[in-house]
Amino acid sequence: MAKINLTTGRIASFTCDTATQAFLWDSTVPGLAVRATAGGKKAFILESRLAGKTIRLTLGDVGGINLDVARTKARKLLNQIKEGIDPREEKRQAIAAQEAAKVERERQEAADQVKSLLLKDAWNEYLEARKPKWSERHLKDHVALSQEPGRPLKRGTGSLQAGPLSSLLDMRFSELTAPVVESWLARQASERPAMAALSFRLLRAFLNWCGEHETYKAAVADGLITRRVKEILPGKKAKTDCLQKEQLAGWFAAVRQINNPVIAAYLQTLLLTGARREELAGLRWDDIDFRWKSMTIRDKVEGMRIIPLTPFVEQLLRFLPRRSEWVFSSPTAASGRIQEPRIAHTKALTVAGIDHLTLHGLRRSFGSLAEWVELPAGVVAQIMGHKPSATAERHYRVRPLDLLRKWHTTLEAWMLEQAGIAAPVERAAQPLKLAAAGGGKK
Repeated sequence: MAKINLTTGRIASFTCDTATQAFLWDSTVPGLAVRATAGGKKAFILESRLAGKTIRLTLGDVGGINLDVARTKARKLLNQIKEGIDPREEKRQAIAAQEAAKVERERQEAADQVKSLLLKDAWNEYLEARKPKWSERHLKDHVALSQEPGRPLKRGTGSLQAGPLSSLLDMRFSELTAPVVESWLARQASERPAMAALSFRLLRAFLNWCGEHETYKAAVADGLITRRVKEILPGKKAKTDCLQKEQLAGWFAAVRQINNPVIAAYLQTLLLTGARREELAGLRWDDIDFRWKSMTIRDKVEGMRIIPLTPFVEQLLRFLPRRSEWVFSSPTAASGRIQEPRIAHTKALTVAGIDHLTLHGLRRSFGSLAEWVELPAGVVAQIMGHKPSATAERHYRVRPLDLLRKWHTTLEAWMLEQAGIAAPVERAAQPLKLAAAGGGKK
């Protein structure tokens, strides 16, 4: 391999006279050469040995760097090779670092773009995505707590107030920080604690959804829910509203005076079955078997449970109008079934002189009043759809519906006796298959 002192002129006159490539080696810097190809391209290269193997590096095109620069780069690379450093690996790492920096830059640009979006846009997408998995009441809570102010009321005069979440949803993701959340929650907790607690739970679930969303996960800042936020959050108090034995007469009398027979029957059935309000509101005529005296309740956890159709409840339901598939139908509601019985119930409570009793309090009353007739706890849990709490209940108690009916009818008759209402004569029912035990908790 002949070597000559490379000069600019010699490099300019050097050509490839073969079918592949030719080399003009430098005598000044060992391993430095000019490579010329049959196509007329020329570049500086460096050839050396590393770990017993020959390596060749391209330093740059002859038109891109001059001879002095090529010799400087070659000497630097030779020093690295002497120290056992592979310049090719450094080059690969540099390229990888450049690619990583490019990806990070693009990611940051995309994140900045998403952070400029309004939370309101993501919230609407969240509601649409989760709506099929929510109950109607849960969806209404989301809509009500995020509503914008100014729209006229559906009933009466005036306009809607802003929901607690409204002010946050008008912000951009980039504006939502931990101090902002703390300030918002402190203000809401001082004005309306119960709504603030519920709003915070909905907000946290929404942010968790955003954190897993392909688009919005880049926009959610870390550490939005701090320990300080949890300290501001109003404590959740256990509800204790429940009908007492001596209140049964007044409650039944007031409820039975409600002009709407569907609401009156619904409220009485709610108390006498211990069902959840939405479970009972969703009762269909196909769920009632008048012949075998049973009701199928669509349970929120286990899917469904079968409970007895007791004599007084049967009497209530038989007199209801069959306007649609729903037992508790409503010709004015968009869903076709009862939606808001609380207004009528509140008026009835006023008539009865009872201060406060929620619809869920009727369910709580069923479980509490059952102790007066010493109903077994497992029977009460199975009728109400509570999850069995003991091993024996979960694995060794399978009660036939007739056994549930025996106890359930006893409790109903006792309630009616306390209310001064004559219990209807029970029609005999044929023996039924075993009732499904268990159900959801609450």
